[in-house]
Amino acid sequence: MRLIDLTVLLDPANREKLPPALQHAAGVVAPRIDYNNPAEQAGKDEFCASLGCTHADLPDGEGWGSEHLNDFNSHCGTHVDAPLHSGSHCEGRPARTIDQIDLNELYRPGMVLDLRPWARGGEYITPDMLDRAIAAVGRPVQPGDAVLLRTGQEAFTMDDPQFYNQPGMSAEATLHLTAMGATILGTDAVGWDLPFRLMNARWQEQGDKALLWDGHKAITRREAFIVQQLCNLAALPPTGFHVGFFPIKLARCSAAPSRVVAFVPD
Repeated sequence: MRLIDLTVLLDPANREKLPPALQHAAGVVAPRIDYNNPAEQAGKDEFCASLGCTHADLPDGEGWGSEHLNDFNSHCGTHVDAPLHSGSHCEGRPARTIDQIDLNELYRPGMVLDLRPWARGGEYITPDMLDRAIAAVGRPVQPGDAVLLRTGQEAFTMDDPQFYNQPGMSAEATLHLTAMGATILGTDAVGWDLPFRLMNARWQEQGDKALLWDGHKAITRREAFIVQQLCNLAALPPTGFHVGFFPIKLARCSAAPSRVVAFVPD
């Protein structure tokens, strides 16, 4: 059994790579971190304050290592969206929060849909594209599957404007997958939907408010868990593996940062 980490690194240095228009959302990229090193003043001071000693009493001249996380969004890095993220109700019932999702629902057979031949940045991923990618896998989506979309965004880093111009899933495409039985919908893109600026432009042009965040809003009609900012999908086979999505257990929250690991048979 091979374990493949599908989780991005939460590095505070990445916050500075965001373009000015997205700096308000820096908390979804990484937290601010105050580092207390055991050999430095902060690590020694915290140790002494907790144990009631002085620097002269430190057993090896050092304190302890600890970090303080600040500006840490529940949708930070690789994360699992609970249904509450899409709306207060799902399938006519109060939408579940991240702590209400059982771990058994988050360990699922995996399937990678390679959409790179058809998906284009800033454009919708269509049901037809999904069907062609499913046909290439050689088996249909089965109830309970985790369907992971390889969109081609792996080619771009946060320094590249194309990183923020991802292909997006519409309501139609999202419901196409959930109708087949997919319960976890993952993407290697920074977002599930089209970029916000393009959604806004479509709404302004067409005057249809249903175009605003329509991929996520589809979850209010058929429950599923959206997972964003995956990585290493190229290391996975098209199917024949399981994926564990392990979110931090945050009370009453709409999402949580998660360690996502694929379990691939040898």
